[in-house]
Amino acid sequence: MHVLYETEIIRRYVHSHGYCDSGGKYDTRETGCSLGRQRGDQLEYAMLTNRWACVALFLILSPTLAWAQTAEPDKQSGPDPGQQAQQSGSTVDSATQPDAATEPKPLMDMPTPAANRTPVNPKTNSPEGQQTKRMFWIIPNFAAVSADTHLPPLTTGGKYALAMQDSVDYSSFVWAGMLAGQSMALRSYPELRNGVAGYSRYYWRAFADQASGSFFTEAFVPAITHEDPRYFTLGHGGFFRRAKYALSRVVVTKTDSGGRSFNLSEIVGNGLEAGLSNLYYPPEERSLHNTAINWVAQLEAASLNNIIREFWPDIRHKLLRQK
Repeated sequence: MHVLYETEIIRRYVHSHGYCDSGGKYDTRETGCSLGRQRGDQLEYAMLTNRWACVALFLILSPTLAWAQTAEPDKQSGPDPGQQAQQSGSTVDSATQPDAATEPKPLMDMPTPAANRTPVNPKTNSPEGQQTKRMFWIIPNFAAVSADTHLPPLTTGGKYALAMQDSVDYSSFVWAGMLAGQSMALRSYPELRNGVAGYSRYYWRAFADQASGSFFTEAFVPAITHEDPRYFTLGHGGFFRRAKYALSRVVVTKTDSGGRSFNLSEIVGNGLEAGLSNLYYPPEERSLHNTAINWVAQLEAASLNNIIREFWPDIRHKLLRQK
């Protein structure tokens, strides 16, 4: 489920503060408004929302991650004690071994038990980078892959199944209802009116936004470009390294063949979703400018969603004390 809260805020902001198109024919609050000034105000509002979200996430995660890095013991400070014991044992054996010519032969060779040399995987049952199907017990996280996990590429059917799972999950209906109620309370689109009929108009539009976004970015475009729409968690390294990795996944993605490519699924898919929304929102909202604002807001929401996904294992393990 894509994060659409910022998009709804921007749309309501544009509508409630008035909008003039390039000809200056439409104005809901005042006449003679400056289109350049409104564009600057809208973009500044959207960036301010994202900036506060990123700052809050940084303040929550950076002390925890720094503590975890300082508390972790240095695993490469010296040789393994087991190896030292084996080396000292082999030295004593070689020093006390008698001469083969003077040693009497035993009547029977007694078999000695072989040492257990089964390799031990240090990452077994480790919570580092382990994703769950949901974040905070309700938010879908079906497209996230745990760190250091190698999975086969998704088939075309698997991509459509992932998009369907994100679209019809019970949380999607709840989230659409919350957005619809908030939009109607703020009269974001007066053309949709109030009451039960008005709420239903708000509701199906909010649901269509998130469903179309899921299918465009996880099914339609990835099936054509042979890209993997899943998020592959880095799971290790410093805070800034992991945050940079999470942000880069908006423009770089993994292909079905195992390589890397420009993330057309995210860039083009969100653009198609923004263009499609012009078909079912009021005519006053249908403009190239509003479509561009919607597209940028979708990309910003995808960036924030990737950061939350990347640090969700740390939040779950260190802050929520879950294994």
